[in-house]
Amino acid sequence: MVIIKKLTIDAVKIPLEKPIPSGKMIIRSADALLVKLHTNDHIGEGMVFTLNGTRLLILRDMILSLENLIIGTDVEMSDTFLKQAWSELVFLGQRGIGAIALSAIDMALWDLRGKEANQNVSQLLGGSRVSMPMYRSGGLRLSASIDELQKEAHDLVSQGFKSIKMSLGSKEIEIDVARVKAVKETIGGEIHLMTDCNQQFSVSHAIQLGRELEEFQLAWIEEPIVFHNHDGEAEITKALDTPIASGENEFTSLGMIEMIHRKSADILMPDLQRMGGPTELIKVAHLAMEHHIPVAPHLFTQMSLSLAAAMPNAIYVEYMPWFAPFYQEQLILDLHGEVPVPSTPGWGFHFDSTAIKKYAY
Repeated sequence: MVIIKKLTIDAVKIPLEKPIPSGKMIIRSADALLVKLHTNDHIGEGMVFTLNGTRLLILRDMILSLENLIIGTDVEMSDTFLKQAWSELVFLGQRGIGAIALSAIDMALWDLRGKEANQNVSQLLGGSRVSMPMYRSGGLRLSASIDELQKEAHDLVSQGFKSIKMSLGSKEIEIDVARVKAVKETIGGEIHLMTDCNQQFSVSHAIQLGRELEEFQLAWIEEPIVFHNHDGEAEITKALDTPIASGENEFTSLGMIEMIHRKSADILMPDLQRMGGPTELIKVAHLAMEHHIPVAPHLFTQMSLSLAAAMPNAIYVEYMPWFAPFYQEQLILDLHGEVPVPSTPGWGFHFDSTAIKKYAY
């Protein structure tokens, strides 16, 4: 038996070098809770976050509310904890902050399982790949001029990225089309370009814009309308040749099952913390595969990477640079724009104690 003795949480804040105007808010900082589960021999690590520190302390309290369930758990029998935790969350709702809190603990549990078995999580799951395509997110924002977009796109390609994502969201279709055209002219035909609409359009606007963008052969158009309008997403998906990607704002496999049944997206984007953790995300990948739907996990590259390597239908991992300072190891692209999957135990990435002190609340 390998018993969990202690749960600890570090709260950290990373101010962004330049505030980012998004479709919903101005993002000024990425604020995370770094969760650790301790056994006699190993420490398992997980992470959840909010933007601008919003309700971070409430999330911390929610994680601590599960502490009595996880302490004393045998790592080799940890599904008993998950069963009890999900059951207790029924009264307040299994979606929302409860799922996010649970995800942090489940992430740390998977890290512990790998470390106890002396295997990377991808190997623990029977991984099928040693590297994964990675796309660069977090840049090419709406606030950038066309000149700025082109310079940034050129810089990202120079860094080795073969896939990059840009934001859309203008009220005038011709403006978004011009911005996409400018970026495509800069990066050329061999670099994949994704677009993210951040839920800002109506169904009709999204279809009209999507048709105007068909000529650019985009890798996908992401979240064109409000995320919970799955019937509207299905209408857009059916109308366009360009793939529609969505799902990062849905919670647990229940939300993803609804999207699958309604044919809301060509590509599902499960978010590790909204899924409720790796256990639920793995379930989603299997469900999607049965319906011949690819997945591209949202954020959490240092953990999603090992999971995606064991998912035959995973097509990309996303790289957002915000969280890199928390880790000792850095993600490095190969010549093909792919990132190697670690072979070291657990996630293969470890929190940096010096960085935790530097960025601590």
